[in-house]
Amino acid sequence: MSDTVSPPSLTLSELPKAPEGPWRSSVRQLRRNKGAIVGLVVLVAIAAISIASPLYVSLVTHLNPFNTNLNGSFVLNGQTIQVMQPNTQGLGLGVNPIGPTWDFQHYFLGADNLGRDVFARLLYGGRVSLLIGFTSAILCSLLATIMGMVAGYYGGFIDWIMSRFFDVIWAFPIYLLAISLSVILLTSGLNLGFIHIQAGSLLLPILIIAGVYVPYVGRPIRGLVFSLREREFIQASIGSGASDWHILRREILPNVMPSVIVFFPLMVAFNILTESALSFLSIGVQPPSASWGTVLNDGLDLLYTRPWVALAPGILIVITCGALNVLGDGFRDAFDPKAKLRGSV
Repeated sequence: MSDTVSPPSLTLSELPKAPEGPWRSSVRQLRRNKGAIVGLVVLVAIAAISIASPLYVSLVTHLNPFNTNLNGSFVLNGQTIQVMQPNTQGLGLGVNPIGPTWDFQHYFLGADNLGRDVFARLLYGGRVSLLIGFTSAILCSLLATIMGMVAGYYGGFIDWIMSRFFDVIWAFPIYLLAISLSVILLTSGLNLGFIHIQAGSLLLPILIIAGVYVPYVGRPIRGLVFSLREREFIQASIGSGASDWHILRREILPNVMPSVIVFFPLMVAFNILTESALSFLSIGVQPPSASWGTVLNDGLDLLYTRPWVALAPGILIVITCGALNVLGDGFRDAFDPKAKLRGSV
């Protein structure tokens, strides 16, 4: 009788691990990207400070940043200082707003021509600029994904209609089209069927900015879906009798989402720049709301005497858009399969 040999027992650490999914792998790679993490931290910090602007006003300055304060004064280091000070240049006529005091309690970045606290308006403006940037990017990505998937999957006449729509918007320069739509809607608002939006509503710049950028996301998505439609797993789903809704939702959308995620931070940056440009031209965010573009416009006449009124929002726009671009590069390296292949070569 021969002795039976029992198979060697394996510990939990020696057992083969299940293969890592593509989403988990992408997130792990994104977490290793130091540049993307720094960009995300900067973006979150700017957003958190902007969101906390009402606390800054109510607990620190105790001044409404939307009300004029031409005759106001405050006490700094035991001295009473007027917000609007006599002009010392030229003939000495008129008054100039106070410059930066570098005191968080009193006009940290100075005042504008109406005696309003520039730093407080900058924080409130960050809330509006980031709100418009992110909301319009979400709306743009949603519309572009739906239209690109429908055009690429069905083809034929539907694709022709979607492509002509993309071509019409693509034919106009972005800012020229946005300015034209803003000038039209700024006077009359938007009245389309049961949709009624007043002229000064923040929904107008959100809809305008989202609409003009739809082709820039929709066309790449359409091309990607065209190539996916010929893949074996799509043909197998069609051959098995799966519905179009099932194929679009379960087969095509998961393969399209990485590209949409890569586009999203870049679209937010573009949208913030577009909103700032429209607001700087006074056809974007309307009073009493404030954005970085409106604060930049407020500092245009003070560029030589009180440059920080214009420099501060410009610096914040550059930092925010730079952080979004770095984050977008990290998303591309983590979620774009072609970028992964290039990195592995």
